[in-house]
Amino acid sequence: MTLDGLLLVDKESGCTSHDVVQMVRRIFKQKRVGHCGTLDPDATGLLLVTLGQATRLTRFLIQARKVYEGTITFGLETDTYDASGRPVAERETAGLEVTAIDAAMARFTGTFEQRLPAYSAHKIQGVKLYEMARRGEEIPVANKVVTVDEFARLSDLVANQIDFRLTCSSGTYARSLAHDVGAAVATGAHLSKLRRTRIGKPGLWFDVEQALTLAEANRRHAAGSELGEAWLPLARIPLPFTTATLDPLQERRAVNGQTVILGALGGAAGEWVRMVDRIGDLIAIGSVVEALGSSGTAVLQPRIVFKGGADMVGFSRI
Repeated sequence: MTLDGLLLVDKESGCTSHDVVQMVRRIFKQKRVGHCGTLDPDATGLLLVTLGQATRLTRFLIQARKVYEGTITFGLETDTYDASGRPVAERETAGLEVTAIDAAMARFTGTFEQRLPAYSAHKIQGVKLYEMARRGEEIPVANKVVTVDEFARLSDLVANQIDFRLTCSSGTYARSLAHDVGAAVATGAHLSKLRRTRIGKPGLWFDVEQALTLAEANRRHAAGSELGEAWLPLARIPLPFTTATLDPLQERRAVNGQTVILGALGGAAGEWVRMVDRIGDLIAIGSVVEALGSSGTAVLQPRIVFKGGADMVGFSRI
């Protein structure tokens, strides 16, 4: 039986996000499986895994804000900027104060260009940076615009370590932040621990407390037990845009890729809309193509159709 939905996985250390996808395929005997935001092998915590038709929602889920808790260790730099890397510099930490650390962390909040670590999956002319690094090649400088909403110290400085919380945009490298803070306080530093705790936005959070480890998900599935809060069927996956309920005639038009006119919807041209039937099942993801007058009436074009039909040209399946 094909499963269509979202599985919240509490990833353990030592496996890649791709490893998790492969294991989910085996556990649930599903071919169409994806994930919504990579975690490094050493990192633990929340990974959103899409199954079946829900893989077509990945483009919307992957851009959500991420919240992490972790530990920075001062006095030692590594080539990967985390604890898995090769030490490249060791510096004295005598005299390091939390006031200097706080000031350095404050410099890396807001929207700015972050220099990507050499050991990253970012591609230059189709080649991943970590592949160049492993071959000993010169790594070109690569930057990415990121937004850090919060980068806060959670503990005192003990044994050259502090704990922190980070809330940031998708694609932000926590280990680069740790490295940059170390450079700013002139002791060097690396990321020694990282756990993703939440994904989403205020009022629409996925929480690691809802998630299951793969071992527990496997045990429950084999026993025929419910997955609880860790499983969200397609119709219950929350998305960060308006929901429109269609009547039977509108539903027939939507599944055939035809436009639908809805009153009191609101929204500007280009905004995404979740289109459901009268019992709440997901019909399609559409977008507003035209707002009519000031009453909130809008013309919707289905873009990704789940009930029969096909996606519109130019909006291919994920």
